Amino acid sequence: QVQLVESGGGSVQTGGSLRLSCATSGYTSGRYCMGWFRQAPGKERERVVLIAPGGLVYYADSVKGRFTSSQDNAKTTVYLQMNSLKPEDTAMYYCAAEPIPCGSNWSYWGQGTQVTVSP
Repeated sequence: QVQLVESGGGSVQTGGSLRLSCATSGYTSGRYCMGWFRQAPGKERERVVLIAPGGLVYYADSVKGRFTSSQDNAKTTVYLQMNSLKPEDTAMYYCAAEPIPCGSNWSYWGQGTQVTVSP
């Protein structure tokens, strides 16, 4: 059973940084795509990062240059380093996993962690 647990959210001021973590278990890293999503109240869910099994990482334009995703050597934890945060980054952030090929079949989700950026 694939399990994902996020942590690291919080409240920061504009320009601040946070690092989110997503602890994973129950799957073989080479067979799954990972993603970071966010959803703000009243808005649609947005995928901000896609991590392909080969290690390629794709960022949404809204976060490119400010957010960086990485994994630990054991590939059991995925990180999202968020710098230069803006109020519009305020949202619930989720990590998700889907079996390859990467597409839109995000089968597994964490519980989410709140990020709040104040002006």
